[in-house]
Amino acid sequence: MILEGSNLGITLIYSDLHQYGLWYNLLSFVLVLLLQDTYFYFTHRYLHKPKLFKLFHRGHHRSVQPTPWTSFAFDPPEALLQALFLVVIVCIVPLHYLVFMMILLTMTIWSIVNHLGFELFQNPLKFNWFIGSKHHLIHHQKYNMHYGLYFTFWDRLLGTQDIDYDK
Repeated sequence: MILEGSNLGITLIYSDLHQYGLWYNLLSFVLVLLLQDTYFYFTHRYLHKPKLFKLFHRGHHRSVQPTPWTSFAFDPPEALLQALFLVVIVCIVPLHYLVFMMILLTMTIWSIVNHLGFELFQNPLKFNWFIGSKHHLIHHQKYNMHYGLYFTFWDRLLGTQDIDYDK
Protein backbone atom coordinates (compact mmCIF):
# COMPACT_ATOMS: atom_id res chain seq x y z
CA MET A 1 0.00 0.00 0.00
CA ILE A 2 2.74 2.47 0.95
CA LEU A 3 4.87 1.69 -2.09
CA GLU A 4 1.82 1.93 -4.36
CA GLY A 5 1.09 5.29 -2.78
CA SER A 6 4.53 6.37 -3.93
CA ASN A 7 3.67 5.44 -7.53
CA LEU A 8 0.51 7.55 -7.23
CA GLY A 9 2.41 10.50 -5.77
CA ILE A 10 0.61 10.27 -2.41
CA THR A 11 3.72 9.55 -0.34
CA LEU A 12 7.10 11.27 -0.20
CA ILE A 13 9.05 8.08 -0.89
CA TYR A 14 11.60 8.72 -3.62
CA SER A 15 13.99 6.61 -5.68
CA ASP A 16 16.94 8.89 -6.53
CA LEU A 17 19.44 8.27 -3.73
CA HIS A 18 21.02 11.70 -4.27
CA GLN A 19 17.77 13.69 -4.42
CA TYR A 20 18.20 14.99 -0.86
CA GLY A 21 21.83 14.00 -0.37
CA LEU A 22 23.40 11.07 1.43
CA TRP A 23 23.48 12.86 4.81
CA TYR A 24 19.74 13.42 4.62
CA ASN A 25 19.18 9.70 4.14
CA LEU A 26 21.04 8.95 7.37
CA LEU A 27 19.33 11.81 9.18
CA SER A 28 15.86 10.76 7.98
CA PHE A 29 16.50 7.19 9.18
CA VAL A 30 17.41 8.40 12.69
CA LEU A 31 14.57 10.95 12.73
CA VAL A 32 11.96 8.33 11.86
CA LEU A 33 13.29 5.95 14.53
CA LEU A 34 13.03 8.74 17.12
CA LEU A 35 9.53 9.66 15.98
CA GLN A 36 8.45 6.02 15.88
CA ASP A 37 9.83 5.44 19.37
CA THR A 38 7.84 8.45 20.63
CA TYR A 39 4.64 7.31 18.91
CA PHE A 40 5.11 3.76 20.16
CA TYR A 41 5.83 4.81 23.75
CA PHE A 42 2.67 6.87 24.09
CA THR A 43 0.35 4.51 22.22
CA HIS A 44 1.81 1.49 24.02
CA ARG A 45 1.42 3.14 27.40
CA TYR A 46 -2.15 4.14 26.55
CA LEU A 47 -2.98 0.58 25.45
CA HIS A 48 -2.13 -0.56 28.97
CA LYS A 49 -5.21 1.24 30.33
CA PRO A 50 -7.45 -1.61 31.56
CA LYS A 51 -10.33 -1.18 29.08
CA LEU A 52 -8.06 -0.72 26.08
CA PHE A 53 -5.70 -3.48 27.19
CA LYS A 54 -8.45 -6.09 26.89
CA LEU A 55 -9.45 -4.92 23.42
CA PHE A 56 -6.08 -4.13 21.86
CA HIS A 57 -3.05 -5.50 23.69
CA ARG A 58 -3.87 -8.53 25.83
CA GLY A 59 -2.93 -10.99 23.08
CA HIS A 60 0.63 -9.75 23.03
CA HIS A 61 0.98 -10.08 26.80
CA ARG A 62 -0.12 -13.69 26.90
CA SER A 63 3.62 -14.31 26.75
CA VAL A 64 4.89 -13.51 30.22
CA GLN A 65 8.19 -15.07 29.14
CA PRO A 66 8.48 -13.64 25.61
CA THR A 67 9.96 -15.47 22.66
CA PRO A 68 10.76 -14.25 19.13
CA TRP A 69 7.25 -15.37 18.14
CA THR A 70 5.86 -12.88 20.67
CA SER A 71 7.25 -10.06 18.55
CA PHE A 72 4.63 -10.97 15.90
CA ALA A 73 1.75 -11.64 18.32
CA PHE A 74 -0.40 -8.54 18.06
CA ASP A 75 -4.15 -8.21 18.03
CA PRO A 76 -5.31 -6.77 14.68
CA PRO A 77 -6.45 -3.39 16.11
CA GLU A 78 -3.04 -2.84 17.71
CA ALA A 79 -1.24 -3.90 14.53
CA LEU A 80 -3.30 -1.34 12.58
CA LEU A 81 -2.56 1.36 15.15
CA GLN A 82 1.18 0.74 14.88
CA ALA A 83 1.08 0.48 11.06
CA LEU A 84 -0.71 3.82 10.93
CA PHE A 85 2.52 5.50 12.01
CA LEU A 86 4.33 4.31 8.88
CA VAL A 87 1.44 5.27 6.62
CA VAL A 88 1.44 8.81 8.01
CA ILE A 89 5.21 9.28 8.26
CA VAL A 90 5.82 8.55 4.55
CA CYS A 91 3.36 11.34 3.75
CA ILE A 92 5.22 13.82 5.97
CA VAL A 93 8.93 12.93 5.77
CA PRO A 94 10.62 12.32 2.42
CA LEU A 95 12.27 8.88 2.57
CA HIS A 96 14.33 7.01 0.03
CA TYR A 97 13.07 3.48 -0.73
CA LEU A 98 16.20 1.99 0.86
CA VAL A 99 15.82 4.09 4.01
CA PHE A 100 12.20 3.00 4.29
CA MET A 101 13.24 -0.64 3.89
CA MET A 102 15.99 -0.17 6.52
CA ILE A 103 13.40 1.23 8.93
CA LEU A 104 11.20 -1.84 8.39
CA LEU A 105 14.20 -4.16 8.80
CA THR A 106 15.38 -2.37 11.96
CA MET A 107 11.88 -2.47 13.42
CA THR A 108 11.53 -6.19 12.74
CA ILE A 109 14.96 -7.27 13.95
CA TRP A 110 14.79 -5.00 17.01
CA SER A 111 11.42 -6.46 17.96
CA ILE A 112 12.62 -10.04 17.57
CA VAL A 113 15.78 -9.42 19.62
CA ASN A 114 13.80 -7.61 22.34
CA HIS A 115 11.50 -10.59 22.70
CA LEU A 116 14.23 -13.22 23.06
CA GLY A 117 13.79 -13.33 26.84
CA PHE A 118 17.55 -13.12 27.37
CA GLU A 119 20.28 -10.65 26.49
CA LEU A 120 21.93 -11.48 23.20
CA PHE A 121 24.74 -8.96 23.73
CA GLN A 122 26.27 -8.15 27.08
CA ASN A 123 26.70 -4.46 27.85
CA PRO A 124 29.95 -4.04 29.80
CA LEU A 125 29.64 -0.23 29.77
CA LYS A 126 26.17 -0.28 31.37
CA PHE A 127 25.03 2.12 28.63
CA ASN A 128 21.34 1.28 28.84
CA TRP A 129 19.81 3.94 26.61
CA PHE A 130 18.78 1.35 24.04
CA ILE A 131 16.02 -1.11 24.76
CA GLY A 132 17.18 -4.69 24.87
CA SER A 133 15.67 -8.02 25.76
CA LYS A 134 16.16 -7.59 29.51
CA HIS A 135 14.41 -4.21 29.43
CA HIS A 136 11.43 -5.57 27.53
CA LEU A 137 11.29 -8.76 29.60
CA ILE A 138 10.63 -6.56 32.64
CA HIS A 139 7.74 -4.98 30.73
CA HIS A 140 6.17 -8.39 30.05
CA GLN A 141 6.52 -9.37 33.69
CA LYS A 142 5.43 -6.13 35.39
CA TYR A 143 3.15 -4.54 32.73
CA ASN A 144 3.30 -1.01 34.17
CA MET A 145 6.75 0.08 32.99
CA HIS A 146 9.16 0.00 30.05
CA TYR A 147 6.91 1.09 27.19
CA GLY A 148 9.52 2.20 24.64
CA LEU A 149 10.46 0.61 21.35
CA TYR A 150 14.11 1.53 20.68
CA PHE A 151 15.26 3.91 23.39
CA THR A 152 14.79 4.20 27.15
CA PHE A 153 14.64 8.00 27.37
CA TRP A 154 10.83 8.28 27.51
CA ASP A 155 10.72 5.70 30.30
CA ARG A 156 13.45 7.59 32.15
CA LEU A 157 11.87 10.99 31.59
CA LEU A 158 8.30 10.00 32.48
CA GLY A 159 9.00 7.71 35.44
CA THR A 160 8.17 4.37 33.83
CA GLN A 161 11.72 3.05 34.07
CA ASP A 162 12.25 0.27 36.63
CA ILE A 163 14.47 1.78 39.31
CA ASP A 164 16.50 -1.44 39.51
CA TYR A 165 17.09 -1.71 35.75
CA ASP A 166 20.47 0.07 35.63
CA LYS A 167 21.91 -1.72 38.66
